[in-house]
Amino acid sequence: MHQVEATVNGATRRAEVSPETTLLSTLRDSWGLTGSKLGCDVGDCGACTVLVDGLSVNSCLLLAVQVNGREVVTIEGLGGFEYLHRLQTAFERLSSFQCGFCAPGMIISAKALLDENPAPTEPEIREALAGNLCRCTGYTKVIDAITEICRDRAVAVEAPA
Repeated sequence: MHQVEATVNGATRRAEVSPETTLLSTLRDSWGLTGSKLGCDVGDCGACTVLVDGLSVNSCLLLAVQVNGREVVTIEGLGGFEYLHRLQTAFERLSSFQCGFCAPGMIISAKALLDENPAPTEPEIREALAGNLCRCTGYTKVIDAITEICRDRAVAVEAPA
C-alpha cells in the first residue's frame, strides 16, 4: 500500500492505495468525487477527464500514486450547485448535452483548452475535444458553448471601462 497526498479541488486529500489503483478509482471511491465517470476504462471516451497540474488527462489511465504532491481539478472543483463555472453555464444554457454522462469530461477538456488558448478556432476546439466521446448528441452545441465563451470574453475585453 502507498500513501497518496494531492491537492484536489483546492483541498489536501490523502488516501492509502495499492500500486495499481487508478486516479479515477481514488477520486470516486476514496474521496467521494463521483463527477468523473468510468466509461471505457482504456482512455478512449474521455468521461473520466480531469486536470492534473493544469493538463487534461484521462484519470482511468493515471495511477493514483502519480498524482502524489500534485494538483488535481475535477468537475466538482469548477463549480457546484451554488456557483456554476461559466463553461457549465454556457453548456447548460445551450442544452449541449442529453444524458450528461460525457459532460464532466467535455467541460474539463474545454477548460484546459481555454486556459491554454483563450480564442481557439473551431478546428482547434474540435481537436481539443477529440478524446471525448458523446453517444447522445452531435458536438455542435458543445462547440457553440465554447465559442460563446470566447465571444463573450472578446466583448468584455473590448468594452469601454
